[in-house]
Amino acid sequence: MDIEEFTFSSSLSTLTVTFLLLFVLKPIGGQFHVVGSLQSIVAAPGDDVILPCHVEPKFNVAGLTVEWSRPDRRPDPNDRLSRVEYVHLYRDAHEVADMKIPSYIGRTALFTDGLREGNISLRITNVTQEDEGRYRCFIPKLKSQTKFSVVRLIVAETVTTETPLHPETLSTPHPMDEFHSKGGLSRRSRLIPLVVFCVFILLCVAVAGGRFTELKH
Repeated sequence: MDIEEFTFSSSLSTLTVTFLLLFVLKPIGGQFHVVGSLQSIVAAPGDDVILPCHVEPKFNVAGLTVEWSRPDRRPDPNDRLSRVEYVHLYRDAHEVADMKIPSYIGRTALFTDGLREGNISLRITNVTQEDEGRYRCFIPKLKSQTKFSVVRLIVAETVTTETPLHPETLSTPHPMDEFHSKGGLSRRSRLIPLVVFCVFILLCVAVAGGRFTELKH
């Protein structure tokens, strides 16, 4: 192999490794995730609570429909139309109050400014024992296979909280950083060894090319 062929081979290898690095590091379009809290939210009767839920990575959902519902709640037997009732329904940039469960009317709200950054957390005021249960945050038209998440609310007489939640600094625990909800490693964690390997190959090719050039001269 002469120096021209080796140079071409080295350049091709470099381009291949560079493309691979760009591919694995570039976020795949449309891979959004609706992420809730893995830990139950605990409150005392009469408290105001925030059920954390957001889109990761950040994405403006102000123009999309956001649904909060009670998946374990049975339909009202007196409703002949079997209409779906929501804890909170955000559609066409405003709340749809006439489709809410009556007990939540006037007690729920989204953080309007946060919607532009994918924050769809729900605030519930004056919680009661009847509010305890599972809540589902759902974005029907989100381009993702993970369009919803479930947050559990526990209402107890005695509550001990170490870190209170504030709307301004709301930070949902992020299961995608280290582990998926099923216990598997995150995509980011799985890519680290591959990235390190690619960088190593790139360095080896560069060093080998430099030594070969020195030998030719």
